[in-house]
Amino acid sequence: MRLLRKHLGIPYGIFLGLFVVLPLIIVTYYAFTNGQGQPTMENFLDFFSNPKTLGTLLYSLMVSAVTTFFCLLIAYPTAYILSKGSFSGHAFILMLVIMPMWINFTLRLTALKEVLDFVEGNLALHPFMNTIIGQVYDFLPFMILPIYNSMEKMDGALLEAARDLGASQISVIIRVMLPLTAPGIISGITMVLLPAMTNYVVLDMLYNSTFIMGSLIGSYFSSYDWHNGSMVSATLLLFIVIVSWISSRFAEAKQEKEGGNVI
Repeated sequence: MRLLRKHLGIPYGIFLGLFVVLPLIIVTYYAFTNGQGQPTMENFLDFFSNPKTLGTLLYSLMVSAVTTFFCLLIAYPTAYILSKGSFSGHAFILMLVIMPMWINFTLRLTALKEVLDFVEGNLALHPFMNTIIGQVYDFLPFMILPIYNSMEKMDGALLEAARDLGASQISVIIRVMLPLTAPGIISGITMVLLPAMTNYVVLDMLYNSTFIMGSLIGSYFSSYDWHNGSMVSATLLLFIVIVSWISSRFAEAKQEKEGGNVI
């Protein structure tokens, strides 16, 4: 039999079927059934009517939103300096930004924990602040890299033209830079916002006893409550799909607008 190019995708298709599609089917089945295997929506109704689980969801959203905000606040000027700075050694500095991602996550958090413990004396006194510091420390490279890539592709002549036409520095940033780097910003927000909702390891290691969505899922599965655990997983999956859909629609609208401007 002649080996065609499409045959090379068969191993990948098998991998997707076994380790992506099949687990999603299992999670969906348990999310919409009860202990007797009967279809039900009680799992979702109980979750959204229980003040404790709703509090966990809101706290997770707050942690995720604050983490994303500070990551963006730090990453945007950092990416600009790395991409448009007049100094040499951009590649070396960018490598320093990426290097923490090569180190074991638990080891990095342990090092950060020792630093915070030395500065504060007692980590239990500021659990939320320490959680945000740990989350930002963990996810910052995922925000810097997509914004950096967008700025690398940005034509510097556009910024100079805006300044020559009398635009202030703030106007250049708001009306030129932000629209041109919007795809990188959206990609970075997506890569930080969603994982930050479930990264309970940071909370555990930095002495924050509050549950977030990841720890809630873990507590359900550790007690063999597959139905509620799958329900929370399905809820987060739906949230991810919505955010990804909004991001893709925004990117498509931006491409159409750019195409219309060119025409």
